[in-house]
Amino acid sequence: MAAASAVVKPYSYPICSTSNSPLKSTAPPFPHKHNQLSLRREIILKGLSLLPLLELKQPRPSSAAKEIEVGSFLPPSPSDPSFVFFKASPKDTPALRAGNVQPYQFIIPPTWKQTRVANILSGNYCQPKCAEPWVEVKFEDEKQGKIQVVASPLIRLTNKPNASIEEIGSPEKLIASLGPFVTGNTYDPDELLETQVEKLGDQTYYKYVLETPFALTGSHNLAKATAKGNTVVLFVVSANDKQWPTSEKTLKAMLDSFQV
Repeated sequence: MAAASAVVKPYSYPICSTSNSPLKSTAPPFPHKHNQLSLRREIILKGLSLLPLLELKQPRPSSAAKEIEVGSFLPPSPSDPSFVFFKASPKDTPALRAGNVQPYQFIIPPTWKQTRVANILSGNYCQPKCAEPWVEVKFEDEKQGKIQVVASPLIRLTNKPNASIEEIGSPEKLIASLGPFVTGNTYDPDELLETQVEKLGDQTYYKYVLETPFALTGSHNLAKATAKGNTVVLFVVSANDKQWPTSEKTLKAMLDSFQV
């Protein structure tokens, strides 16, 4: 009996045709574009991570930059070299730019600092026709006290255009209207210790000495007011009980120097 013989056929490996069944690749179809996208993504992420550092290096706003000792940018006072001389100009306040306030001036110790006036108090939102008083400028020293210039529209105090301060009324009548802007809260006639009328050229000023134990500005307040154009300008000097004994003379010199 003949033995069956098994025929083993050799294995044929499949051949892929480049014309009918192209090979599929796991690599991106455009490697150079993929690399570019990755690089751009990396640059963006790095840029975002640096933003806080860039913000820290930005210059301080101009309003904050003014909070430095006034002796570094104001000239010495011609009348007393131990003070510096401040004369307001249109670049200083919205009311001066609008022509609602005439330029004013005073002396101030060189170690004092000019402080920022909040926009809502500056009159910036209502110029050139404000119905209520606003704060022009503010300066202070932690050891000596603070000063501010307050302006009030004349129409709030009288119906007469371009009225002089005498035509508005007596010193007591004027401070009764403007007293809360001296104290920062309320005014009691019993707090008024002294009044004085001062004439400088053709301009009349009312001067006040107040003892204000409940005032936000300080327990000791000095004020000086005059009317010019369509505005009453009030110069206020304030100190607390700790500041007053050593700074009284300096504060009174500043008050006396105020002119419009």
